[in-house]
Amino acid sequence: MEKKPNKNQVSKWITLINIPIQMGVIIFLFAYGGNWLDDNYPNPKVYYNKILVMVGVVIALYNVIRQVNEINKSQ
Repeated sequence: MEKKPNKNQVSKWITLINIPIQMGVIIFLFAYGGNWLDDNYPNPKVYYNKILVMVGVVIALYNVIRQVNEINKSQ
């Protein structure tokens, strides 16, 4: 007899597969916004792109931690 995967397990895998895509989209959007700010508001001392990329990374990591904790709660 073959075991069919539990519906809950399938949703966990889908969530885990989507995490890198979400991280990439978040970081890309913040980097794009930083480039736009650098192009439209040039300033020699402030680097909008670097700052916004770091903010995007922090938000993406927070999102990953939140999603993994949510998956662990449902077990």
